[in-house]
Amino acid sequence: MANDNGSSGFDPGRLDWGKGDGLLPVVVQDASNLRVLMLGYMNREALEATLASRRVTFFSRSKQRLWTKGESSGHVLDLVSVDADCDDDTLLVLAHPQGPTCHLQRASCFPSAPSAFLSDLDALVARRERERPADSYTTRLFESGTRRIAQKVGEEGVETALAAVAQDETALLGESADLLYHLTVLLRARGLSLADAVDVLRERHGA
Repeated sequence: MANDNGSSGFDPGRLDWGKGDGLLPVVVQDASNLRVLMLGYMNREALEATLASRRVTFFSRSKQRLWTKGESSGHVLDLVSVDADCDDDTLLVLAHPQGPTCHLQRASCFPSAPSAFLSDLDALVARRERERPADSYTTRLFESGTRRIAQKVGEEGVETALAAVAQDETALLGESADLLYHLTVLLRARGLSLADAVDVLRERHGA
């Protein structure tokens, strides 16, 4: 698998280039929320260009040439990783999209492609922190400072615990949602993200 530090460990030579006349189908997912973004094709040259440039590059069957996603729109796909399936004849690419992937200005070429909602929420909170829209509750939280946000997390934690022992499932779920939201804001206020917390859980699970 390729990673952010380079392309070592992934050998294009191991792939079965013969099955599709030198082309392999490539499924691209958003590395942040795992939404499927698009399907393309790579020949060996396109894969090597992707690994070298860290920009996802395909072989265009209509133009019969290499095509770097976003070369005209600017909506490139920054490579995170490449992996092959068990038959070595299909690729899975994780990437960070810089703008909409679909030519119809949608995030994905598949309109109903699901994504991890907490990742979407985290991204929205990050945008609120950067842009600070005046009519946003999230903006007001950020401007109140880390201490106040931490206080809100504490309050929501207590309310969640109380709902668990004294209220119905609807109340518990509502308080849990409030807690997750405010925790997301608190992490962002400290320059962190939900993904960072998930990484800690992943490391603990691996251990």
